[in-house]
Amino acid sequence: MSAPDLNLLVALDVLLAEGSVAKAARRLRLSPSAMSRTLARLRETTGDPLLVRAGRGLVATPRAIALREPVQQAVEDALELLRPIDTIDPADLSRTFLMRASDGFVESFGPTLLAILAVQAPGVHLHFLQKPDKDSGPLRDGQIDLETGVIENTTGPEFRSQALFEDRLIGLVRHGHPLDTRKVSLRAYLDAQHVLVSRTGFEEAAADLPFLPADLTRRVSTIVGGFAAALSLARASDLVATVPDRHTRGLQSGLSTFELPLSTKPFTVSLLWHPRMDADPAHRWLRSCVRQAVSAQ
Repeated sequence: MSAPDLNLLVALDVLLAEGSVAKAARRLRLSPSAMSRTLARLRETTGDPLLVRAGRGLVATPRAIALREPVQQAVEDALELLRPIDTIDPADLSRTFLMRASDGFVESFGPTLLAILAVQAPGVHLHFLQKPDKDSGPLRDGQIDLETGVIENTTGPEFRSQALFEDRLIGLVRHGHPLDTRKVSLRAYLDAQHVLVSRTGFEEAAADLPFLPADLTRRVSTIVGGFAAALSLARASDLVATVPDRHTRGLQSGLSTFELPLSTKPFTVSLLWHPRMDADPAHRWLRSCVRQAVSAQ
């Protein structure tokens, strides 16, 4: 036996409400003949005449009377399921989100973001994951909900994005370091020992390279995988760290900053997500919280 056409529920609901083929046809914007054929299909499906002639009108059979309320409720429930959800109450949410971001972003904006979530949505949990690479696969596959970073040629064109803030590179050294001066010369900067940040561990993939002159040559003492480790080493040694300013604001305690004595390119840190989450009300709300946290700093 084939499954019944669920579209017939809407027609049955209107027929039972109007008690007239002509009125039901007008309401559904069908011709009277098309509505009559639909009634015939309903009779065949239910095994009941449903509406029978009585004088010049139609009256409902006992089966039709019994079906009236449950059919109406079923149609209303179906419409509610398909209706777009425009707003939500964050206080009612119970959900866990995964966000991939650098350690610098988490240190700088994580506390404010978590405080916002705690006030607006106590039932929401946000887990921060490290960014071991620039692979967009986890975002595409739904393993994570959000990601922060600089949009590059390797970023999938299908992703949605929103700029969070503009950033630039600065130099950081410990207090009392020979470069802890108001103005650092290019020669002094190049001759110093540097700690680089690279996800791969190779100098050619250093995080700051895309924003520095192509012919720059530094004396690299060591390479680490994140900004927090780089600044920790700079704080406890004579190493120089070149890192994004605003991105690492929460990590700069105990360090002196200086303007780089060379031309650098500013860049934009953006929030990225997959299009399937674009219209999700809870996801939209979370994105607004991230923007609020960044704007508060």
